[in-house]
Amino acid sequence: MAESTSESGTETEVVRPPGPSGKPVVGSLVEYTRDPYGFVERLAREYGDLAHYEVLGTPFYQVNSPEGIEHVLVQNNQNYVKGELFQESLGPVLGNGLLNSEGEFWRRQRRLIGPAFEPDRIAEYAETMVERTEETAVRWRDGSVRDVNDDMMELTLAIVADALFGVDVGRDVDTVADSLEVVMNYQEGVSADVLPVDVPTPGKIRLRRAVDDLEDVVYRIVDERARDPGDDVVSRMLAVEDETGRGMSRDQIRDEVMTLLLAGHETTALALTYTFFLLAQHPEVERRLLDELDETLGGDPPTVEQVRELPYLDTVVEESMRLYPPVPGIVREATARDEIAGYTIPEGATVSINQWSVHRDPRFYDDPMAFRPDRWTDEMREELPRLAYFPFSAGPRRCVGDRFAMLEAKVVLATLLQRYHLELVSSPELDLVATITARPRNPVQMRVHERA
Repeated sequence: MAESTSESGTETEVVRPPGPSGKPVVGSLVEYTRDPYGFVERLAREYGDLAHYEVLGTPFYQVNSPEGIEHVLVQNNQNYVKGELFQESLGPVLGNGLLNSEGEFWRRQRRLIGPAFEPDRIAEYAETMVERTEETAVRWRDGSVRDVNDDMMELTLAIVADALFGVDVGRDVDTVADSLEVVMNYQEGVSADVLPVDVPTPGKIRLRRAVDDLEDVVYRIVDERARDPGDDVVSRMLAVEDETGRGMSRDQIRDEVMTLLLAGHETTALALTYTFFLLAQHPEVERRLLDELDETLGGDPPTVEQVRELPYLDTVVEESMRLYPPVPGIVREATARDEIAGYTIPEGATVSINQWSVHRDPRFYDDPMAFRPDRWTDEMREELPRLAYFPFSAGPRRCVGDRFAMLEAKVVLATLLQRYHLELVSSPELDLVATITARPRNPVQMRVHERA
């Protein structure tokens, strides 16, 4: 659709991309709410590189091509901020942490926090990852049925708290888990909430209570490290200063710890859950992976050096995160008018980028719905468009903890798979909730079988 508008007296052509017409007033809200993942896949399949739709009068522009995604996240990233929708969803929880902040303040925080996630530093966390995983393995019993997602959430929370904060949050596991459930359930309802943001709905009241509970945990961590500093991220944040001599305030450290605590363990737990889920349904993949683990590790816990010598494990994790990216989509807001794929992106427009639909696009992946780690050959990687695979986003706002998360996932898998086979007991189909992350709506139940 093309239309003429006047900007400062000059006629400017606005070329709107194709998309569903939707219903009066609500737009595509009903269709999106009924099946969020199917909706974004259909837009990519039916409307091409860029699609337009509206929800409750808010226009969305879904970018479906790797070239367009690279334009938004990398080449012209300065024109795209997290935006009002993102801030409304996560601002009450994460404050002005690294995930939410913008501009020069974000760049300052990134410089201060970045050293904690450099390769040499991350390698030091591997021992903690193994120790915490072995504690989980000892608690499992042959023949028992576990909700693997709950177990992985508990495990990754313990790893993040120990490795990054130098504390044991064992007593807080239930508090964090319950609060996180409230936070994520709130995200699911944000797009459908037509009331003003200051109206105290039941969902917002529950969110505030959950955030209060999380803050109690976070401030206790911060105060503990202030009294007894160690060689951990929180202690470093308490001591670090920028080039002007300014350090971080207690409230800013709260925001950063909250971000690392929630974002740092939720996504890795989901990646692990979905990898176990897929391996349980593909015994030939599990068998080949076990052969590699046996040959390289011989039953011993993995070291950082050994993890680097497990190429098939790499492809298993990559393929799992292709089919089930823990973060299924990204939103940005255009700060100025732009153009993508020959269409106009108006100033203030919400741009949607979906790992979920791009990772499953048959233009880029042969038999995209199949779980095939073997697809990740050197030749395939060379032919794949740059941003046809981006589980950790891309550009300056790429996840600062991506290397930590990948090492953690591989260490946990290598440690647990050598001891146990997990048999899927619950449904072979996943019903996923559409929030900031792709969470299973129901327990992912698996029976534990101890290996001989």
